[in-house]
Amino acid sequence: MQLATLDWVIVAAYFLFVLIVGLIVSRKAGDNVSEFFLSGRNMSWWLLGVSMVATTFSADTPNLVTGLVRVDGVAGNWTWWAFLLTGMLTVFVFAKLWRRSMVLTDVEFYELRYSGKAAAFLRGFRALYLGLVFNVVVMGAVSLAAIKFGEIVLGMPGWLTLLIAGSITLAYSAFGGLKAVVITDFVQFILAMIGSIWACIYLVNHEQVGGLSALLADERVLEKIQILPDFSNPSVWVPILLVPLAVQWWASYYPGAEPGGGGYIAQRMFSAKDERNAIGATLFFNIAHYALRPWPWILIALASIVVFPELTDIQRVFPSLSADKLGDDVAYPAMLTLLPAGLLGLVAASLIAAFMSTISTQLNLGASYLVNDFYQRFFNPNASQRQLVWAARLITVLSAFLGLGLGLLLTDASQAFNLLLLLGAGTGLIYILRWFWWRINAMTEIVAMIASLIIAGFFTFAKHGLESWQTIVIGSLLTTVIWIVSAFMTRPTDDETLFNFYRKIKPGGKGWNAVVEKAKAQGIALEKVPGQLPLELLCVLVGSIAVYSALFATGNWVYGNTNLAVIFTIVAGGGMGFLFWAWKHLQAE
Repeated sequence: MQLATLDWVIVAAYFLFVLIVGLIVSRKAGDNVSEFFLSGRNMSWWLLGVSMVATTFSADTPNLVTGLVRVDGVAGNWTWWAFLLTGMLTVFVFAKLWRRSMVLTDVEFYELRYSGKAAAFLRGFRALYLGLVFNVVVMGAVSLAAIKFGEIVLGMPGWLTLLIAGSITLAYSAFGGLKAVVITDFVQFILAMIGSIWACIYLVNHEQVGGLSALLADERVLEKIQILPDFSNPSVWVPILLVPLAVQWWASYYPGAEPGGGGYIAQRMFSAKDERNAIGATLFFNIAHYALRPWPWILIALASIVVFPELTDIQRVFPSLSADKLGDDVAYPAMLTLLPAGLLGLVAASLIAAFMSTISTQLNLGASYLVNDFYQRFFNPNASQRQLVWAARLITVLSAFLGLGLGLLLTDASQAFNLLLLLGAGTGLIYILRWFWWRINAMTEIVAMIASLIIAGFFTFAKHGLESWQTIVIGSLLTTVIWIVSAFMTRPTDDETLFNFYRKIKPGGKGWNAVVEKAKAQGIALEKVPGQLPLELLCVLVGSIAVYSALFATGNWVYGNTNLAVIFTIVAGGGMGFLFWAWKHLQAE
């Protein structure tokens, strides 16, 4: 497959745009670390919300969705759809709390919430783990998708695709900081939506597919189109639906869907002008990510079943594709090769932009951990702002080499996805409860991390005969029990830290009653915060129902199920109306 001249012009125009943006904002970004990592904490909700959506749409996302649909049907997407629950929890419960903290990174939070050497160790360890290990794995998975895209669509060796796109990403990320990332994200989102919808329409109506009616009538596709799994078969619906909704969303730490909010989602909230903009950004993100974006990818995945029923069909058409890169996930870029000149260039540019968006965010986020929470905290606390910015730029370069290099070693997008889920299994609940239960301390988190690592190592390397979903459930429950026990057995956070945290964050909830009473007994004025947790949790429930209804409504409109589509549309509209009412009430309080 070779791109036409028009396609290359479109791709080159995007490359030029992001470089210009990086150069324009680089001077301002170099002023201090707040500008470099948080864009001066002065960004609007719509720009941050779009940036969150753009970052979550990495180059491997359509590949992952395609692989899920081809193997488990449309219902296979519940593996990631379930994370809407933690997303809505972040919107209505945690967004305002994160913004109040005024920390530079979510790792800095540890020494705001906990005390002593354990808190300092936790901050340093998490900075290294998230900044290097976790961050590099994420970039490796994204790089793998870029490699497959390059080999199939661009007709280029994987390493050359990474070299070109990675070098340009590195340039504007290292010099422009978060502002360059967010601005380019905005353009990437527009490109991605136009490209994916247009490509979907063209490919579904391609002569090899025959149009939407023919696609949905195809016997091979019929068994894949159900949004919910087959409930008559527990071996199907338990791992696909029950485990994600009952365990995975709160138990696993996954980028973009961290329980309690974290990672680049937290970074965007720190960058907001105020609490209102932080909440608005995360709400827009969850609506757009789960309700607006999935169906074009799903329909292309279903069409790929008609065009490339078996992996051997892909291998026959693309004999130059590396054998270790052949999988169901490559059906998406394989379908893109059917696009005409111009449209192919637009889609190619959008997918390259998606790769660059995710990589640039991970580079900036990883550098923020390693500079703010490791280098400055433990090695050079008196470093000037200029020194810190240049340290961030050097670390950005190092991280890029590690992340892109890992992409050359991975073979399937699901490898990284399952590894990340397993590594964080069981630690998620602690990131939710630490805001509302004073007894959780630094040692509790350390014990949780160690337990999760040991359990993940056992399930990864030992012969146990369990399915992957079973290992996640068992690992999550074991880790959770272990850290809850450790919370009662280890020394609590000192009183001064707890008092200061409560006074600054105002978390509310009965889990802080003991702290308020202790402060009162010591003659310390610590006003009890009533909070609005019941209404906030109701908003989480209604918001989740509304977004899922919008997702189902779109699917049923596509499938031609008019009655169901109307019902889900009404439910989605009613839910959104309630959220707007509740939002005004929460603001009034």
